[in-house]
Amino acid sequence: MHIGAGSLRERIVFERPKSEPDGHGGIETGWTEMFEVRAALRWLRGGESVQAARLSGRQPAVFTIRANDQTRAIAPDWRLRDLRRLALDAGGQPIRGVFNIRAVIETEDRAWIEITAETGVAT
Repeated sequence: MHIGAGSLRERIVFERPKSEPDGHGGIETGWTEMFEVRAALRWLRGGESVQAARLSGRQPAVFTIRANDQTRAIAPDWRLRDLRRLALDAGGQPIRGVFNIRAVIETEDRAWIEITAETGVAT
């Protein structure tokens, strides 16, 4: 797989889930920002399942990033924020540009990681 540095147009931030006591006997859940990287983005358009997802307001995509110790730790329960597409509501919560990670696959040459993610779904 050959991807030039010029193809890494997206700035994405990875977040992992967190849960901690809220001090009142409950648990507060949220997201912890882990790191930011550059990525190439490819929107999926093809088969029947992709078309069905798009009709229901979900849009699958593949983000390709450089492989390193940090990026190899990414797990499917994480999410990513595409900083070029990010939009926040009045309370500062993201309403666009947030993707749930579905799969994390290292390429055969171990130089890249391909992340299949989906936007338009609950986080």
